[in-house]
Amino acid sequence: MNDGGDWRNWARLAALGIIWGAAFMLVEVALEDLQPLTLVAVRLAIAALILWPLSYPLCGGLPKRRIVWIYAFGAAVLANSLPFTLLSWAQTSLPSGVAGVFMAVMPFMVLGMSHFFVAGERLSTRNVVGLVFGFVGVLILFGFDALSQLGSGNREVVAQLACLAATVGYASGSVVMKRAPKTRPVAFGAATMILAAIISSIIALVVEGVPHTMPSVTGTVAIVALAVFPTAIALLLMLKVLEEAGPPFLSLVNYQVPVWAVVFGAVFLNEAVSSRLFVALAMILIGLAISQNLHARFRGQAT
Repeated sequence: MNDGGDWRNWARLAALGIIWGAAFMLVEVALEDLQPLTLVAVRLAIAALILWPLSYPLCGGLPKRRIVWIYAFGAAVLANSLPFTLLSWAQTSLPSGVAGVFMAVMPFMVLGMSHFFVAGERLSTRNVVGLVFGFVGVLILFGFDALSQLGSGNREVVAQLACLAATVGYASGSVVMKRAPKTRPVAFGAATMILAAIISSIIALVVEGVPHTMPSVTGTVAIVALAVFPTAIALLLMLKVLEEAGPPFLSLVNYQVPVWAVVFGAVFLNEAVSSRLFVALAMILIGLAISQNLHARFRGQAT
């Protein structure tokens, strides 16, 4: 299994953890002014307007091959439009910290998908044991009575399922991007973001219509920050890590994302942190440590 290469990939991973952890707080703030689908569309459109012009001086413009655009479309849907929409909608019912903790489930999805779709990445007994711990953590996070409430119209339970579905999208998207033909990250990122912005804008206009009010100053800052950091810059960092280290290594970022999401939510939004949240996070992180053999990874970097 890929150990991530040199220290630069670990530095990129650390930056992604902080950036993506802060995204949940920024979404919470932006949702005060925009509806979920509109927020996603605006976020992706701004990111596309950043990456598209950058692609010309840095790598000669957008991809020329049709096959690259096909993979970019898959990444646009699975790693951007779908999970962004699900998470933004879910955060209308859930605290940002809770939504962030669900992102720790993504590595388990990646492990299973990489076993079938990425050469050299195979499930082991250690992975399966880790998956069991992670599954128990997810049950704790949902609450053991959650499934019995599905038919009662409990919006919180449905929102939790939306978060879980978003992790499937992210995991699938990372595999698609890893399998994409070799392309300069900025060119592929720009193509992905353009397609994601078009898809999400059409959906937002059909479902929510044109916004009739301008966001506040605080909301505008949150929206722009979302577009620049967790969307545009994070996509370039992610593509570089995927290219050099692969999906399972990238999935290690999810040790950090839920922790930062909880911290940012508690410090800046005064969100209450329940003991169940800590227990669930601990179980999921233990499962990740087992399945990813984290100790061996760090030991390998030090020798």
